[in-house]
Amino acid sequence: MIAYYYDQLHTWGKEDNFFMELLQVTKAKKIADLGCGTGRLTMELAKAGYEVTGIDPNEEAILRAQGKDNTQSVSWMIGDSQDLTTNAYDAVIMTANVAQVFISEESWNSVLQDVFTALKTGGHFIFDARNPQAKAWEEWQKDETVDELLDVHTGDPLLYWDEYEGLDRNVFTFYEKIKNVNTDITHEAKVQLIFRSFEEISASLKRAGFSTVKAYEDFKLQPATNQAKSFIFHCVK
Repeated sequence: MIAYYYDQLHTWGKEDNFFMELLQVTKAKKIADLGCGTGRLTMELAKAGYEVTGIDPNEEAILRAQGKDNTQSVSWMIGDSQDLTTNAYDAVIMTANVAQVFISEESWNSVLQDVFTALKTGGHFIFDARNPQAKAWEEWQKDETVDELLDVHTGDPLLYWDEYEGLDRNVFTFYEKIKNVNTDITHEAKVQLIFRSFEEISASLKRAGFSTVKAYEDFKLQPATNQAKSFIFHCVK
């Protein structure tokens, strides 16, 4: 993720509304937003009265989050799941398909164990992941859109696009490209996303110790099916 353009491309959507609604059902009070990015959802949780920690390994993303208005009520942290406090949270969330960036089984299982340890007994773990059967990458590779953005520091016009390497087994690799029109300088970020099956994710959650594992479909309160584009998992410690 190239953090300084992120907010221009990603605005509030139905996914954010769904997470807010699901958290209301849990009655959670203290929440960790793991992989919070530039803090769009994190800040709204704080405004809604939750005690929130926003944590992300991307230093630039956290600095951008801290630079927004009214962020003092959030505890911001540059770090990852290992930095979560033990037995401290009523809920841990991972949104925007953060679960798919952990492409090795070792890293994924470590995150699950860290989250489990960080939750209080009865705590909730909520995250989303794309259904590999929907083959989202096929549509991505057809997309040749070039977005016009502005440099948040200089006001220079920017061009943003993706270049695709493709799917290797269950890992999709692409490159985010951003070019400054005035200087001709181009930056890129390599992104890899893993597409785990519903069964693989469910099994890994149970191995981590979660006693209840539910899944919803496409950001609706209905049980997930094989036709879903996205799964939203709701697990209880």
